[in-house]
Amino acid sequence: MAQTGKLYIVGTPIGNLQDMTFRAVETLKKVNLIAAEDTRHTGKLLQYFEVGTPQISYHHHNRLSRQNELLEILFQGKDIALVTDAGTPGISDPGYELIRDCLEANIEVIPIPGVTAVITALSVSGLVTDKFVFEGFLSTKDKYRKEKLQELQTENRTIVFYEAPHKLLDTLKDLAKYLGGERLIILGRELTKLHEELWRGKLSEAVDIYENGRQPKGEYTLVVEGDRSKQVIDLSDEEIKDELTKIMAGGVSRSQASKQLAHLTKLPRRRLYEIALSI
Repeated sequence: MAQTGKLYIVGTPIGNLQDMTFRAVETLKKVNLIAAEDTRHTGKLLQYFEVGTPQISYHHHNRLSRQNELLEILFQGKDIALVTDAGTPGISDPGYELIRDCLEANIEVIPIPGVTAVITALSVSGLVTDKFVFEGFLSTKDKYRKEKLQELQTENRTIVFYEAPHKLLDTLKDLAKYLGGERLIILGRELTKLHEELWRGKLSEAVDIYENGRQPKGEYTLVVEGDRSKQVIDLSDEEIKDELTKIMAGGVSRSQASKQLAHLTKLPRRRLYEIALSI
């Protein structure tokens, strides 16, 4: 049986071209074909890095009709690199269906990691990052949008969204309405680009700013604080002992110390009291 080609999932810069990795450039040079979301946009990237590999369009509107053509090329033993306009293919960008079909056809899919706006914004948010949920773009249909926001009301993980500038204010209003105006939000605008901006504050403050004069410009990544009432601070038994000991050093009883720590960490009071008894 003839050897099939490989599909490379290549991450590209979300703004600053210097974020392109050496491995990504090398991959784009060695493959037989580049499947690009916008060949004109990717053409500028290829020109900058002196990559002469031919391109073929693969975007949201032609992804299904283009699928068989790309699979046939891979079955011929030729390698393809999949890229989008910015970031990692498949992350709120075309790619999922092609990757799925390649895997089902036993065609090797190789990740060439790069920048994503999700992680870029999350890393500087100052919010909890060990657990988070990525929601991408909220639905524009009222029914599905409302259902999703109601579902997220009790989500205790940090939540990340994408939003276009002309929809930003409506989304901020909806987030404040369903999640609460006191929630912290980080607005990442034009990340890694010349006019990059990171704004941090409450949802209610963000609504006020954009309702009163500030014009949304560029693409936005929104990092929203999770439901604090359900956020659990995970501690080991030894860490719990240390915290209880510090509280009890002030003359507080085991029972009261357990109650205080349970309020701070959202850990079960019974577990904390059992550990307190061993001190």
